[in-house]
Amino acid sequence: DIDIDFDDEGRGRVIDYVIDKYGANQVAQIITYGTMAAKSSIRDTARVMELPLGDADRLAKLVPDISLKKMFSLDDKALKEKVRSEGFAMVEQLKAISQQPTLEGQTLQTARVLEGSVRNTGIHACGVIITPDDITNFVPVATAKDSAMACTQFDNAVAEDAGLLKMDFLGLKTLTVIKDAVKNVKLRHGLDLDPDTFPLDDPKTYELFQRGDTVGIFQYESAGMQKHLKSLQPTVFEDLIAMNALYRPGPMEYIPDFVARKHGRQAITYDLDACQEYLEETYGITVYQEQVMLLSQKLAGFSKGEADSLRKAMGKKKKDIIDKMKPDFLERGKANGHDAERLEKIWTDWEAFASYAFNKSHSTCYAWVAYQTAYLKANYPAEFMAAQLSNNMNDIKEVTNLMEEARRQGVPVLGPDVNESSFKFTVNQGGAIRFGLGAMRGVGEGAVIAIVEGREGAPYSSLFDFSTRVNLKDCNKRVFEALALGGGFDSFGLHRAQFFAPDHKDRPLVELAVKYGAATQESANSAQASLFGGEDGAMDIPEPPIPECEPWASMDLLNKEREIVGVYISGHPLDKFRLEVDHLCAKDGLARLDNMEREKGKMLTFGGLITAAEHRISKSGRPWGFFALEDYHGAYEFRCFGEDYVRFKEFMVEGWMVIVTTHVKEQGYGREGLEAKLQSIELLSEARTKRISRLRVQIQLAAIDEGWVEGFTTSVSDHPGNVGLTLEVYDDDKKLDMPSRSSRVELDDAFVDKLEALCIPGKAQYRLDLKR
Repeated sequence: DIDIDFDDEGRGRVIDYVIDKYGANQVAQIITYGTMAAKSSIRDTARVMELPLGDADRLAKLVPDISLKKMFSLDDKALKEKVRSEGFAMVEQLKAISQQPTLEGQTLQTARVLEGSVRNTGIHACGVIITPDDITNFVPVATAKDSAMACTQFDNAVAEDAGLLKMDFLGLKTLTVIKDAVKNVKLRHGLDLDPDTFPLDDPKTYELFQRGDTVGIFQYESAGMQKHLKSLQPTVFEDLIAMNALYRPGPMEYIPDFVARKHGRQAITYDLDACQEYLEETYGITVYQEQVMLLSQKLAGFSKGEADSLRKAMGKKKKDIIDKMKPDFLERGKANGHDAERLEKIWTDWEAFASYAFNKSHSTCYAWVAYQTAYLKANYPAEFMAAQLSNNMNDIKEVTNLMEEARRQGVPVLGPDVNESSFKFTVNQGGAIRFGLGAMRGVGEGAVIAIVEGREGAPYSSLFDFSTRVNLKDCNKRVFEALALGGGFDSFGLHRAQFFAPDHKDRPLVELAVKYGAATQESANSAQASLFGGEDGAMDIPEPPIPECEPWASMDLLNKEREIVGVYISGHPLDKFRLEVDHLCAKDGLARLDNMEREKGKMLTFGGLITAAEHRISKSGRPWGFFALEDYHGAYEFRCFGEDYVRFKEFMVEGWMVIVTTHVKEQGYGREGLEAKLQSIELLSEARTKRISRLRVQIQLAAIDEGWVEGFTTSVSDHPGNVGLTLEVYDDDKKLDMPSRSSRVELDDAFVDKLEALCIPGKAQYRLDLKR
């Protein structure tokens, strides 16, 4: 069983190569068998037994996250350990129904028998079997749906046990990102980068990890990993390998000790002096399977084969094999002169280690790919972020997050432009990312090819120049409309409303441009085909007049742009409330609610735009409602019932921008799972006045100069108001707080702009105190 990662664009070529090399009769995909789970067995049985759909659905929804077999065989004590209290009540209800001589009871009893039966087949995501001769001599095969390749009738485990060579050809998107980033660097800087030769001591790369600035970095981008990286402050590649192995359920509890030992806050100790040779790099903590293998050989004289058997047993958590090897380890270790109690402790630690064992070679490969992505982000941020965006074009939520990250890195993301954009996201000569035309709805690959080919030699000078030079078979009226709405024609100097303003015959400008281009191209082609034609043979067709009209309102423009591009590019409805969102709301915004379990019990504040709202009446005649809130990072739907609805209904208006405080807790009302329950809501436009009590400007002593002081004092005197002001001056040793008794400020947009201009990364910043 061999796993190999390829960039996902090249995976298909690898499979084609294998078929060409060995022959189609010696290569096959691997079948998978899907079995009936608890809920599907109930629904399938109900359908055959003609139980009404509503009753079947009700039964299936009573099943908690546990199999029917366990549900009906475990005693109450064991069941309570497996399911929550609400789930236990549902199990009791199901058991009672199953004992009744009804159609529902018969359905449950039959479903118990059918659970675990094969329901359907599929194809293994990446596994390929290669045989030395015709594959039918080794394994039965079948035809695969939607594939010319055969597939085995043995599943993964049986194929391995039969001694067949199984190759897992994995498509890894990160490798495509690296490849695309390297291409971007070549296009902009003319450099031929080889990721396999990136230096392992690059200061910028380690500074990136130390800041936890790892959005887009393979395996290291979660919020938890970022927190641990900031604590660890990695300085060598081995730190990254260890963190990759430790950041998993189980070993995660050792991360604080690992960090404390690295920084000398905790003594590094070894159970036996002989352990130091192999545990020194991980500060005395066993992190890798390889360390167990090497120590078992050194302490107890295990052969390499025995050490590998121990590794396999630990990796697959086979306790019976581990228990069988223990006496041998203790006896041979004592024979080598080691203390029996210490050996017992080491083995006990290894048994605990078996529950999370990870091999260093695997972790090293992951860390190396992560280092390559981090090197590119640290040294070529625009090129790297463009590659990330290109490889996530179909995931609008991820595109939004990556655009925000690019801007945070100081890399502008510009909208689509027919004179600069390609199919993918690219970097222009000014260092800004240009939106890829392939990410626009209604603009296909053929249209993009036509646009890029049409501008070879010279950029398009106007809408009409564009329409006469582009291939109109691929670039039709629908494409013109999408480009106009998405900003692809903005460089022609017209505002977007003009492209859709009608003439006296009610024809919009984009339609006239297409007709003008078609007529001009037809005239030129006719002249070339004429016996007497030549350059002077084409008719001089006048350009249609440009209509005058009012520009679209900002929100209209942004909404139309988003319909085509999928995200806001020219701006965001929340931009005018950036201060509130950055300082009053939870970091990472509504994306925090993607992982409710992590946020359980927390009070979180979000600011956003209400994109949908509905007011309804329940079957019992009670009013209730819901609204969808969206911010820079994500979206969430809030539901309000009873008194909550009465309190909040006046704010549930589509298009309003609000700030909400929520409590992440169990849903209640008999429903399982967590929700962000609304605690308060108010208009974002009122948040500065209602929530902010004091502005704290913090500056490093060494950063203060005459120009900064003049800019600060002038800004304060020009914007008097009601918000308290404190200046905090600090150096490496101390901090001095200087609250102003005479000066209070107005946090209007003009003052905030001046305040932002006074900020110096890492040296001068500000924060806001909230009213109690």
